[in-house]
Amino acid sequence: MSPSSHYLRCQGREIHYVEWGDRNAPPLIMWHGLARTCRDFDDLAQALCGTYRIIAPDTIGRGYSEWSTAPEQEYCLAFYAQIAQALFDQLGIARARWVGTSMGGAIGTRAAATTLKGRISHLVLNDNGPMLALAALERIKAYAGNPPQFDTVSELEAYLRKVYLPYGWQSDAQWRRMTETSTRRLPNGKITTHYDPAMVRQFFVHPTDYRTWEFYDQLDMPTLVLRGESSDLLLQDVVDEMTRRGPCAQAAIIPGCGHAPCLNVPEQIEIVRSFLAR
Repeated sequence: MSPSSHYLRCQGREIHYVEWGDRNAPPLIMWHGLARTCRDFDDLAQALCGTYRIIAPDTIGRGYSEWSTAPEQEYCLAFYAQIAQALFDQLGIARARWVGTSMGGAIGTRAAATTLKGRISHLVLNDNGPMLALAALERIKAYAGNPPQFDTVSELEAYLRKVYLPYGWQSDAQWRRMTETSTRRLPNGKITTHYDPAMVRQFFVHPTDYRTWEFYDQLDMPTLVLRGESSDLLLQDVVDEMTRRGPCAQAAIIPGCGHAPCLNVPEQIEIVRSFLAR
C-alpha cells in the first residue's frame, strides 16, 4: 500500500502530510525528527496501516510543508504544537495515538500537556526525553544548520548513509528511499537536503526548548520511551528518571542503534505495535 498525499493550512502555513489506512480506523500520528520528513515512517506505517488511520506530517520548514517567513518565532516546539492542534481539528481527530521520533517526540510531549491536552491516548517517544545531552545537540546543530551541496543524488546518499549511520540497519532500497525523499535541487543546480536551514535557529533563539520536564511531568497517558543502545542524545539516566516521573514510561532499549532507531525492522515494529494495542 502507498500513502496518499495531502495539504492543509495550519496556523497560516501550508502543511503537507501523508495518510495511510482506513479513514474510519483509530487515528495514529507519526511525527518525524528535526531534519527529516514524514516519509521516514513508511515501513512502520506500512506495517500498522491495517489497524490505524495513520497521519504523518512534514513539520513546517521540512519536506513539502511551507517554509516559515518568521523562523525565529515559528521554528519552536510551542508553534509546532499549535500546528498539531490545527491538524487534529481540521481532520476531525478527537483523540489519537502518537509516535514521535526525536523532535517529533518532543512535539508530542509539549502538545499532550498543552494544545492537545486529553487528546493523545498513547505516546511513543523514539530516542527523545525531557533532557537531551548537550554534546549531541552541538553535533546536530553543526550538521543541520549548514547542509552540504552536491552535484548528484548519489553523493547525497553517501552523505546520508554516514550522518544517519546511528539509525541502524537499512536495506539499500531503504537508504535510496530516504535519499530521494530528502532531496531538493538548488537554483544553482546542486543537490541538498529537503529542509530550511533556518530551522536550526530554534537552538539559539529558544535554547531551553528541549528541556521539557515541566510538560512531561503533567502527562498521564501510557508512554513508551525507546532508546538506541548507543544513543548520544538520550542518556540512560534520563530514561531511568522517565520511568519514575510523570507518566512513568515503559522503556525499551533498541540494540544496534544510536540516535535514533529507524523503526523499520520487525523487532522494532513489534515493540511499537504491542504498546499501541494496550
